Amino acid sequence: MSFKQATKQIFKIRIKKGDTVIVRSGKYKGKTGKVTATHPSLNKVTVEGINIAKKAVKPNKQYPQGAIIEITRPIWVSKVGIYDLASKKASRITYKLEKDGSKKRVYKTSGKEIA
Repeated sequence: MSFKQATKQIFKIRIKKGDTVIVRSGKYKGKTGKVTATHPSLNKVTVEGINIAKKAVKPNKQYPQGAIIEITRPIWVSKVGIYDLASKKASRITYKLEKDGSKKRVYKTSGKEIA
């Protein structure tokens, strides 16, 4: 009997930290926020103000009596799209090769370069 070894797959996430994204589906549909972290091995991104959960914390130096704190949980990258400020809509990301060989991220809908 043989067992398959668990391999960690790293997904290609085109959204980067600091990008403004809009949620396309789920409880927070239509809300926008800034990406605070990307998780390529989980295929998720953390967006500020989106997917907030409450967590009970035992007493420690920071919380002497213990507390219930709100933390931001990661959301699937397929549920968010980069927010195009020009068209005020979600867009996809494509890459454009420059003459010098560098790659630039571009909005798929408008063709403008992502700052």
